[in-house]
Amino acid sequence: MHTVEKIGGTSMSRLGELRDTVFTDGGRTDYGRVFVVSAFGGITNLLLEHKKSGEPGVYASFADGEGEEKWSTALDAAAAAMIEAHTAVLDHPDDIAQATALVNDRIDGARTCLVDLGRLCSYGHFRLNAHLLQIRELLSGIGEAHSAQVAVLLLRRAGINATLVDLTGWRGDGDVTLEERITSALDGVDPSREMPIVTGYAQCAEGLMREFDRGYSEVTFSQMAALTGAREAIIHKEFHLSSADPKLVGQDKVRKLGRTNYDVADQMANLGMEAIHPSAAKTLRQAHVPLRVTNAFEPHDPGTLIDDQPADEAGVEIVTGLPVLALEVFEQDMVGVKGYDAAILEALTRHDVRIVSKVSNANTITHYVDATVPELRRVEADLMRKYPQAEISTRELALVSVVGRDLLGLSVLTRGLQALADGGLACLGASQGPRNVDVQYTMPRGDMAAAIRALHESLVVKGAQSWPRAA
Repeated sequence: MHTVEKIGGTSMSRLGELRDTVFTDGGRTDYGRVFVVSAFGGITNLLLEHKKSGEPGVYASFADGEGEEKWSTALDAAAAAMIEAHTAVLDHPDDIAQATALVNDRIDGARTCLVDLGRLCSYGHFRLNAHLLQIRELLSGIGEAHSAQVAVLLLRRAGINATLVDLTGWRGDGDVTLEERITSALDGVDPSREMPIVTGYAQCAEGLMREFDRGYSEVTFSQMAALTGAREAIIHKEFHLSSADPKLVGQDKVRKLGRTNYDVADQMANLGMEAIHPSAAKTLRQAHVPLRVTNAFEPHDPGTLIDDQPADEAGVEIVTGLPVLALEVFEQDMVGVKGYDAAILEALTRHDVRIVSKVSNANTITHYVDATVPELRRVEADLMRKYPQAEISTRELALVSVVGRDLLGLSVLTRGLQALADGGLACLGASQGPRNVDVQYTMPRGDMAAAIRALHESLVVKGAQSWPRAA
């Protein structure tokens, strides 16, 4: 019985510490563990684009047609950052030389691909847009191949029998499914006697980035755990899953979750407090593989177990929030008429706008979305053409959510509103669904942090568990 374990990019940048915390236990090597690794922190931003700021990397510069000089300079910067990353981790000159050789080989190969593709697409019969997804995947895979090889070199130098499992399909057959890619790569690998280090990116016919974009490493991780029948899937982070962001409510007030279920994990992902990508969670859930989230730098703490089990007793587990835009469509003729909701959903889907929540009444439908103002302006323009008499408005708000496996009988909606009022905060709306796993409060965006603190203090610190259940 083995585990499949994932290490994210920020943690990978502290690989030297991980060697002594995650990969070994006081110098003792435990086999029966498969590791899926992300690129070193910041590398994927350089290869694609910055995840938060949108600053162009190699891919964005190439896709925007900014010229070879721009994307080639970005490619050189990514190569230099990778070499700097492994030079800071590896001590032995031979290991550094091997890692540098891999970087140079992959970067030179990518440069050749981009030059050739640009030349090909200068002819009218070929369209660059038809190849951008493949370019995005090729560039992204460079980061994971690099970090996996560096981890193998470091672990072997420490006496661990580490094995590189490269799923990136570099110069290999691309017409294979994800399942075929994983099973063929693991053929002959024995986790009981060696420690497989697997690239988080897997090249496959399905094209992971088409659906999951930069969430692909968790999809690879979950598929590997499901396909190999892992005893447990483990994600190592730089922090514990806690009842709130300690930067907002104070380190002394947050509580480690310890135990929760996939329902709660889905609610967390919806509000941006992502423990695992929802699609990856679905794979693990259907395969009956429990997920554990640990702090990579506290190796003896069991972290938080996520499975399908209900709570032993009702209680609030998490308070979190997300800045959103509220798209409000008011139309007097909407009363009793079908089709408005479908048309709004179609416009949001066409412009790839993520819906977080929604409310409606007789003549108004409001969607709370995770999007930029320019994206929503395009949606508004589409809807105005379809419903010229409608009044359409956009507001910057925040959704603050109280989440738990079982909130039944705790009057969280009422008590939360009272906590906000006691804190001098005006709630613009609130809702609770029949599953009793979350309550959402709509707040002015500037009040989000204060609302999280007030709700956490009232519902977690003071203890919702001690409240009498409603009759």
